[in-house]
Amino acid sequence: MSVSIVQKYNVPGPRYTSYPTVPYWEEEKFHLDDWKRTLLQSFKESNATEGISLYIHLPFCESLCTFCGCNKRITKRHEVEDPYIAAVIKEWKLYCDLFPRKPIIKEIHLGGGTPTFFSPENLEYLIKGIFQYATKAEEHEFSFEGHPNNTTKQHLQKLYDLGFRRVSFGVQDYSPKVQEAIHRIQPFHNVAKVTFWAKEIGYTSIGHDLIFGLPFQTLADVKDTIDKTKSLQPDRLAFYSYAHVPWIKGNGQRGFKDEDLPKDDEKRMLYEEGKKQLAQNGYHEIGMDHFALENDSMFTSFKEGKLHRNFMGYTASKTQLMIGLGVSSISDSWYSFAQNEKTIEDYYTHLADNQLPIFRGHVLTPEDLIIRRHILNLMCQFTTSWKDKALDFPELPSVLASLEEMQEDGFLTIQDDTITVTEKGKPFVRNICMAFDLRLIRKAPETKLFSMTI
Repeated sequence: MSVSIVQKYNVPGPRYTSYPTVPYWEEEKFHLDDWKRTLLQSFKESNATEGISLYIHLPFCESLCTFCGCNKRITKRHEVEDPYIAAVIKEWKLYCDLFPRKPIIKEIHLGGGTPTFFSPENLEYLIKGIFQYATKAEEHEFSFEGHPNNTTKQHLQKLYDLGFRRVSFGVQDYSPKVQEAIHRIQPFHNVAKVTFWAKEIGYTSIGHDLIFGLPFQTLADVKDTIDKTKSLQPDRLAFYSYAHVPWIKGNGQRGFKDEDLPKDDEKRMLYEEGKKQLAQNGYHEIGMDHFALENDSMFTSFKEGKLHRNFMGYTASKTQLMIGLGVSSISDSWYSFAQNEKTIEDYYTHLADNQLPIFRGHVLTPEDLIIRRHILNLMCQFTTSWKDKALDFPELPSVLASLEEMQEDGFLTIQDDTITVTEKGKPFVRNICMAFDLRLIRKAPETKLFSMTI
């Protein structure tokens, strides 16, 4: 791949876990009543047929990883666990009081922060508290993020007994120099131990999260990390581009200098080498930045055209309604988005007043819903179509015209009423989606909002 192509398309752009993206939400038009109305509409349409999803944000970490862009609270004081879990359960009860009947939960994902900061007993208390007011779907998928340094066998066994079958471990990179730069000292032995425990207990989908483009990371580092990873045979992998957004996350991403990061062509080479090694070891590319073995549910979902993407990332099954619980969590009714307060103190204050802790949101317009569908199609299946006239829109001709250069560069094909992303174009799917992003096109950012696409 030529340097000119990489430089040409390496621009700031969204990761499209939603459309519209958060900076383009019309917050001034949003009211809590809008969220409740669309919440109930979506619940009535989908609860009985597909159930709902829960994302539960557990924000505490004992130390700061300087690559991390998540909402977190650094503390070693574990007495914070009890009041936080009580608050999450209270928030969930406020939702359940709105529903006309018991919700059926199809998916739960525990994210963070560090979910395994919490004791196994407290995680059990949390999940049992959730199911005081809900029932479990027959074909459910419960997952959590585990930190290899503090995930115990008791964590894994307790969550397995509660119905969890998928776990992802944050690995990032095995190079000691890289680990020191990102403040995440994590020996291979720790990752191997928790991976083998999970296999022994019976988890059916074990994932590792890797990152390319980290400070001081070299081609040899990526090769070594993937060699070590393949020896453990996780069922799925996330191989993310490091999102360097220190202007958003403050000093948390200032543990190294900008010049310590691999740039443009060098960074893309790390991805291409990693992707090649993964393919040689039986991992299939799924959507953007994800890879899976053929036995994994994500591979099956991709092949069957059922892969879905939301604020949790890629999921093997779709639910129309996703509720985010906990500080900073984002909920999605399909018709609107709502985000919780970002500080724990503000989150607690709302709940003390028996109010949902929401501070902003967006109600999707009819145009938003059409564009959202096209972007979801491209992100999940690498293709989209407007054969169904309900997916046509007035600006489509100009969108297609803007994609002609990418077609000439071999990233996609446009035939009749269908766009298909080529193998060469898959690493540039964010750029392709940006051509559909009418809100971004109409109002280009005046400040830095997004990470680079490559």
